[in-house]
Amino acid sequence: MDAISGVSGAGSQYQAQLRKAEEKQKEGPDIYEMMRDAKEKAEAAREKFQSLKSKPRYGDAPIEAHARLARAKRPSEVNAAAGYARRQITRLKAAKRQDPDNAKRIQAAINQLQKAVNRAGKKCRELEKEKVAEARQKRLAEEHRSREARRQKQELRRKQAARMLRESGYIREAEIDNRMQSHISATQMELREQAQKLAETFQPSPEAAAAGYAGTAAPATETGTELNLEA
Repeated sequence: MDAISGVSGAGSQYQAQLRKAEEKQKEGPDIYEMMRDAKEKAEAAREKFQSLKSKPRYGDAPIEAHARLARAKRPSEVNAAAGYARRQITRLKAAKRQDPDNAKRIQAAINQLQKAVNRAGKKCRELEKEKVAEARQKRLAEEHRSREARRQKQELRRKQAARMLRESGYIREAEIDNRMQSHISATQMELREQAQKLAETFQPSPEAAAAGYAGTAAPATETGTELNLEA
């Protein structure tokens, strides 16, 4: 009698534990599952942030080079801007070998930097001409040739304004090229991802290929067995 009671009590306890587990499952995930999900989401967010943070910005160097060139007021400052552009060209050539996926974008930045170097040489020549024109304007003023001095001064200011306007256009050109290269790079990456997804969709997995091979091989074996039996 006691043995029967013990078995009945154990059964009742098991049923109670089962009902308790079912009720707990209906209540939703436990604290450990929630902590695990939160940890996985945090790790995914951190990986995404690191990938965005470490993503190189190849188009910044040409913009900075042209900005330095536009700010330069003396030949020494122009040469410093050209030196910065040359160093960035060397750096990007090395990056091009290490990052072949962005080779076209890097080459576009190198081309812009080379333009900055060439434009620096042109600006040095223009500054020298402006210096000569300014000295001539002062000499005319000292000789009391005010009309010619005034005309010389106006011509000098006009050329300087045209040069500064042209240099600001160089910066905008580098910015527009950077945005265009970013768009092209993003489009190419999206196309590569789509092509990869299509390849994965239409290309069977090794398991599916093995199953298909086994399915086609089985009838041939059966046919061969029937022929042997008939023989």
